Amino acid sequence: MKRTRGEKGRLRGRVPNEKYVAEIRELLGELPRKRDLLIEYLHKIQDKYHCISSYHIQALANEMNLPTTEVYEVATFYHHFDVCKDKLPAPAELTVRVCESLSCEMFGSKKLLSELKSISSESIRIQAVPCVGRCAAAPVAIVGTHPVEEASISDVENAINNNCHEIEVSDYIDYQQYRKLGGYNTLLSCINGERERENVISELENSNLRGLGGAGFPTGRKWRILKNQPSPKLIAINIDEGEPGTFKDRHYLEQDPHRFIEGALIAHWAIGADDIYIYLRDEYAGCRKILENEIKALENDSPYPLPTIHLRRGAGAYICGEESAMIESIEGKRGMPRLRPPYVAEVGLFGKPTLEHNMESLHWVRDVIEKGADWFTTQGKNGRKGLRSFSVSGRVNKPGVHLAPAGITITELIDEYCGGMLAGHKFYGYFPGGASSGMLPASLGNIPLDFDTLQEHGSFIGSAAIIVMSNHDSARELALNAMRFFEHESCGQCTPCRVGTAKAVKLMCKKKWDMPLLEELATVMEDASICGLGQAAPNPLRNAIKYFPEEFK
Repeated sequence: MKRTRGEKGRLRGRVPNEKYVAEIRELLGELPRKRDLLIEYLHKIQDKYHCISSYHIQALANEMNLPTTEVYEVATFYHHFDVCKDKLPAPAELTVRVCESLSCEMFGSKKLLSELKSISSESIRIQAVPCVGRCAAAPVAIVGTHPVEEASISDVENAINNNCHEIEVSDYIDYQQYRKLGGYNTLLSCINGERERENVISELENSNLRGLGGAGFPTGRKWRILKNQPSPKLIAINIDEGEPGTFKDRHYLEQDPHRFIEGALIAHWAIGADDIYIYLRDEYAGCRKILENEIKALENDSPYPLPTIHLRRGAGAYICGEESAMIESIEGKRGMPRLRPPYVAEVGLFGKPTLEHNMESLHWVRDVIEKGADWFTTQGKNGRKGLRSFSVSGRVNKPGVHLAPAGITITELIDEYCGGMLAGHKFYGYFPGGASSGMLPASLGNIPLDFDTLQEHGSFIGSAAIIVMSNHDSARELALNAMRFFEHESCGQCTPCRVGTAKAVKLMCKKKWDMPLLEELATVMEDASICGLGQAAPNPLRNAIKYFPEEFK
């Protein structure tokens, strides 16, 4: 087969350009050329040059002794990497990202995007993006890394003109303050032998604390499984909360970051683990600054010999909220879910048994150990046990993170915590667990919100991302918004999800929905998709048809 030759007769892609090799070597310096750091190094290129050229891909592949195709596949998998072909201009130096997910669409993101086209130029790029985790302040624009909440075109223009392009970190409980408030004393009581591993794990089992990223697997049981696995073992903490409507992890990170770090170190002690990996979504630039500073402060003044804590940066892929996809990403690969079994508790990160946790689950560990299991279990309501952090957005007076008893109903949550509905808005429906949970009508507003209470209605609590709809909203349009999100975020690994979401969007864009065909498509997606993305994607369309039939007449 004839092979195309580049300038001077060289086979393109075979010999990297020395100029770009020198740039990559200068950029990486003395950093190790480890395979699992590939995504971190792609971030370095993107941050410096505002794109990743094919020449830099060739040079990086050469430097890391990897196939060029493998580096290219990883770079093009993630939304936050701008891979530029030869001789094409790089993207604008400044990118303004406008969220177009559920809550932001409800509050006018389409209009904002349309208006912002007037300021688009060679130096400013306007980009529509999925949820950025600031749903309580919709609509949201991100200028560089600087968030503009409840944004208008004038707000965005002011941020651009005043050079507000980087996020500013607000006050939070830093390491010294945390220690003064008794922080790490519980960890030290474990390390010093004042507490037994078995007692700590039993306390967590008795507390009914569950995984708060969405799956709800009991925390104590997970620790016991990992404790019994052979060493070496690892811990992987998932802070890639990309579910539209969810922002609780960011809320806690921006207030009290060491609380979850202490929980992680207690888990490390309890199961006899080695290293700890923290995977943080790239949209949380402020949280990244906080964690970089506070991990360093902890390491410089540690109360005991610490394990190595690795902070890894996501790159814009919702699928990496799935535990095995996150592990693939930490390993420097495309974030594609693994087939199971084996489970990550047995064969996880780098092939080792891995305790995978959502950040908020670890946030509560210290309190449960200090105050006892009964403290947590007596917090419930309507026959349920524990506390839940509800990320509430939509048509309420007081959106935000509300810590409330597990089992509270949506009507109680709106009235008692959210200050009621906005003036002129009547409660119409709600997403109880973000886009993937589908929507429920106001007539089902008295169901206890907790794990295992919503399944019979075709929904679930998930990460407790509550999006409140009013009579000013359309369930049909929001279902389409959710399906577009799933189409955009499908990793493409399995046909039912990759093709199913795309076909569903086309069918849902029609004036009249072909309901039998959509149901057939939904069944295939639910039954045959590899992971929860494709399995849950049909929920919004099914629930819109089932619970809001008047919109389809």
